[in-house]
Amino acid sequence: MALAYEAYLQEILIDEATLQNRIAQLGAQINLDYAGCGNLLLLCVLKGGVMFLSDLSRHINVPHVIDFMAASSYGKGARQSTGSVRIDMDMRLDVKDKHVLVVEDIIDSGYTLAFVLKTLRNREPASLKLCALLNKQSRREVDIDVDYIGFNIENKYVFGYGLDLDERFRNLRFVGVARTDALVDE
Repeated sequence: MALAYEAYLQEILIDEATLQNRIAQLGAQINLDYAGCGNLLLLCVLKGGVMFLSDLSRHINVPHVIDFMAASSYGKGARQSTGSVRIDMDMRLDVKDKHVLVVEDIIDSGYTLAFVLKTLRNREPASLKLCALLNKQSRREVDIDVDYIGFNIENKYVFGYGLDLDERFRNLRFVGVARTDALVDE
């Protein structure tokens, strides 16, 4: 029997209309900032950033290409960063002399993004910026400059719209807060 997300949902933090409106605003700002740029590369950090990247990309009129990277500082089933980051899947395109915009679902401790950004800087892009749907500033352990922020959120365990709850419910059209009493460690 499939698990229903309602059993884990405390509240809807950001509804679909609010998400889509803010993503359109981010796309409009990115269009202004990258106007005339002929070599924009959107780099999605997997898995959580896929939904955000897909919707954001549709609002970006500047010609761009897309690539993916998977990196993590979380162990299987972990809800806290280990602080040790690994790249599980590297991108395929060369970033040298390209304008790279990293698209991320959520910035929490900052370990993963700091590692990804350092790795990318070493590959000599023309520019490197970061766009995050969600920003949990109160959880930050590593200083990260975020160029585009969808929403600043409190320190709550969130899922939906790309963010998983033990690899489930990424497909939800909203961001919800998980009931802490319903979370089960695997």
